[in-house]
Parts: sequence; structure tokens; C-alpha cells
Amino acid sequence: MNTQSAQQVTEKILADAGAEADSIKEQADRKQSDQKAQLDQELARYRRQTKSLTQKAADDKIQHLLASARMDIAKQNLAEKRRILDEIFQRAEQQLRKLPDDQYGELVTKLLLQAVQSGDEQVIVDKNEKRINHDFIKKINRKLGPGYKGNLTLSDQKQDLGGGFVLKRDRIKTNASFGVLIAQSRKDLEIELAKDLFA
Repeated sequence: MNTQSAQQVTEKILADAGAEADSIKEQADRKQSDQKAQLDQELARYRRQTKSLTQKAADDKIQHLLASARMDIAKQNLAEKRRILDEIFQRAEQQLRKLPDDQYGELVTKLLLQAVQSGDEQVIVDKNEKRINHDFIKKINRKLGPGYKGNLTLSDQKQDLGGGFVLKRDRIKTNASFGVLIAQSRKDLEIELAKDLFA
């Protein structure tokens, strides 16, 4: 092989090697470009997810704060309603005790007629009670209809009831004192208030 032929072969090999190198570089560039595009997509998706998660976390935090604030307001509202109830029921009990004799008599008569089970119970009254006396009990006995014995008696035993009475027959007691009646009414109202709190 002469010098010229050797040079041609060398040039051909170098040209082929250069072309191969260019091809490899082009493939590497394409691969790098594809990887960069994929990486850019991944970064964009990551940013979207991060933004979404950040927004969700912020929304959750806001919702939590709002829920907590609503609960605090509801508790304050309930406390204020309870304070008002305290005043209302204290006044109600005072007004019941201060009823004129005729209205007091009508109220106790109605309560007694509703509470009597047999008609031979003992009626226990407040230690300061003056209006529910033996004559009053006689009138109640006359008003008891058929099926009742009409033998109510005023007990010598007195209690600190604040108004109203307790019916006693053997070991069975029916408490119709004003304090108990008002406490029951209050309990019913507080159940309604509790519903408002958790609504």
C-alpha cells in the first residue's frame, strides 16, 4: 500500500470516526434534551403539587381556625344564655313565692290534682308555708273525683321547699316543690341550648 492509499484509508477512518462521534454526540444531545424536558415536566408537576398541597394546608388551617372561632363564639353565646336563664329562673321562683293568695291557691290546687295517685297521701309543705293548711287540704279532698279516696292529710313534717309541696305515701314521694319544677323546666331549656351549640 502506497503512501497515498494509506492516507486515504486514514482519512476515511478519521471521517467515519468523526461521523460516528457526531452521531453519538447528537444522540447524547437528544437524550440530554429529552431528559431535560422530562426533568422540566417533573419540576413543573412538583411545583403544581407543592402549590396545591400548600394551598390545601392553608385552606385546612383557615377552616380549622374558623371552626374553632365558631365554637368559641357558640360557647360564649351559651354561657350568656345560661347567665340569662339564671336570672329568669331566680325571678320566676321569687314570683311564684310572692303570688297573691288566690293565684297561689289555684296553682297548688292544679299541681295537687295532677300529682295525687291514690288520694290518701300525706302533703309535706315548706317550713314557712301558711297558705297550704288543713282547710286547704279539705277543699282538695272534696275536688278529688271518683276513684280517689279523698283522704289527703297535711303532714306534721315540714321541709325547706321554697314553695309547692311533696306528696308522700309509704316510701313513695312525688316532689312538686317550686325548686324541682323550675329545675325541670330549666333542664328542658338547656337541652335546647345544647342543640344550638352543636348545630
